[in-house]
Amino acid sequence: MTFAQLSVIGLAALLGPLLAYPRGWHLPIMLGELLAGIALGHTGIGYLDAGDPTFTFLADVGFALVMFVAGSHVPVRDPALRPALVGGLVRAVLVGIAAVLLGWAISVVFGVPHLALYAVLLASSSAALVLPIVDELGLSGPPVLGLLPQVAVADAACIVALPLVVDPAHALRAAGGALAVLGATAVAYLVLRAGDRHGVRREVHRISEQRLFAAELRIQLVVLFALAALATVTHVSVMLAGFALGVAVAMVGEPRRLAKQLFALTEGFLSPLFFLWLGAELDLRSFGSHPAMIGLGIALGVGAAVAHLVPRLLGQPVALGLLASAQLGVPVAAATIGAQLGVLRPGEASALMLGAVVTIGTAVAGGALAARSLPAVGADR
Repeated sequence: MTFAQLSVIGLAALLGPLLAYPRGWHLPIMLGELLAGIALGHTGIGYLDAGDPTFTFLADVGFALVMFVAGSHVPVRDPALRPALVGGLVRAVLVGIAAVLLGWAISVVFGVPHLALYAVLLASSSAALVLPIVDELGLSGPPVLGLLPQVAVADAACIVALPLVVDPAHALRAAGGALAVLGATAVAYLVLRAGDRHGVRREVHRISEQRLFAAELRIQLVVLFALAALATVTHVSVMLAGFALGVAVAMVGEPRRLAKQLFALTEGFLSPLFFLWLGAELDLRSFGSHPAMIGLGIALGVGAAVAHLVPRLLGQPVALGLLASAQLGVPVAAATIGAQLGVLRPGEASALMLGAVVTIGTAVAGGALAARSLPAVGADR
């Protein structure tokens, strides 16, 4: 990784805002960044090497921060969210049941014995994608409020379940790692809450703002990186560390100044870098040697949309069901961990990523449909 490559990454990342600029298109910023990575990586001209250790490490940092920001945006302190929690949980369970059935069907059709893995993928929902789309489109109202706990529950449950199903032979080790990360996060939450109740956080905030210390950001990054280190040592994805800490901070209450600092650090540099790395890692050319994996990827993407449309039986709008099908962290971690452990078939990792790309497109379509067809819910900003 060189400064010249960082400059190209920064320039290519501008494709995200350029594609997202026309309000009528309703495209998320990360879509353009992902496409730029595909053009510059394995599939395209090969300028960016996703296997470069520095590039990969910076992408991991960006992934952890993306999940942290996503977790911090979960409105756990919103009183209006509590009545919607039960409904969201019920919808997430319905999606999970449909995902098991569809995962079994896909596993049988393609002859790949990964039923549990596919079920988790199909049931997952990415808060890192859904929440920014909801914010960008200004979606609000009871249906959207009911969607948020559904996405949060599905995201959290699948993040915890993934290490157990991607490598069943080491499920006990993965479960121990997940419990270790969640336990450490719980300790961090208790410390943050105690500091808030005793006025320590307000004092740190006051001094930091007056003296321009950025102390809150430094402290949060220390905790985040420590949890990410624990996740790495215990063979758990850093997405669990990031998302869990983000939810913990949201439960205590994230200061506005800290939110702005995190936004600048994440959205200004590390998030675009992560999505470009993700696109660069996706090798669509491998489908030439394993064409059946193209069908597998499409089936996973379409299957996720179908599974998330099941809550339509309970009255959820189709547009929000499509929006909830968005996947990011779980398929990325599945492809990465599965490739590292050698438990995936040739071309299967690319199929998992292709499925995620399909769900991103589905979610974009769902968001656009929600903004246009639900006038009481959608509102352009």
